[in-house]
Amino acid sequence: MDMAPAPRPANLGRTALICAGVAMGMTGLSFAAVPLYDLFCRATGFGGTPMIGTAGASTILDRTVAVRFDANVAPSLGWRFAPESPEIRLRVGETKTVFYKITNKTDRVSTGIASFNVAPDKAAAYFVKLQCFCFTEHTLQPGETLEAPVVFYIDPEIAKNRELDGVNALTLSYTYFPSRAGQPVAADKGDAGKSKL
Repeated sequence: MDMAPAPRPANLGRTALICAGVAMGMTGLSFAAVPLYDLFCRATGFGGTPMIGTAGASTILDRTVAVRFDANVAPSLGWRFAPESPEIRLRVGETKTVFYKITNKTDRVSTGIASFNVAPDKAAAYFVKLQCFCFTEHTLQPGETLEAPVVFYIDPEIAKNRELDGVNALTLSYTYFPSRAGQPVAADKGDAGKSKL
C-alpha cells in the first residue's frame, strides 16, 4: 500500500512575509496613534481638549459663564505655577486674557511643558483658545519667573446645544511636567528631592 506524502503549505515564504508586514503595519499604527488621537481631540474637543481659534467670536451673547483656572505641577519639576485669578466670569463670545505666573523654585535650570484639558468634557468643544503657552517648552533659570497668557472665548454656538443649557461653569486645568525634547516626562527621578517648594 503506497502512502501519499503529506501536502506542504503552498508558500511558507509568502505567509511569513504577510505576517511580518502585518506586524510592522501594526507597530507603525501604534506610533501614529498618539499624534492622530491628539489631532482628533483638537479638531473635535473630545476628551476635554479645547478648540484652537485664530480670531475672536463675531457675536457676544448675554449668557455668562464662570471659568475656573486650575494649575498643577509634577512634584519632580520644582516650579510654582498659579493663575492671576482662580475664577472669572465672562459673556459667551467675549474674548478674555488671563495670565499665569510660573516660577522655578529650584537651584538649577529646568525645562517644563504644560498639558491641559477643559471640564466638563462635553463643553470643551466650545472653549476656544486664541493664544496659549501649553505644549511649548519653557526653560527657567533658578528663581526665574515667567508670566504667560492664555487668550480665549466661549463659542456662541454653545447656545444652540440644548444639552449644555445648564452648564454655567467650566474649568481650564493645566499641569506642568518636566520636559525633554518637547515631550513631557512623567517621572524624572534625577530631580526628586531637589525642589525648594
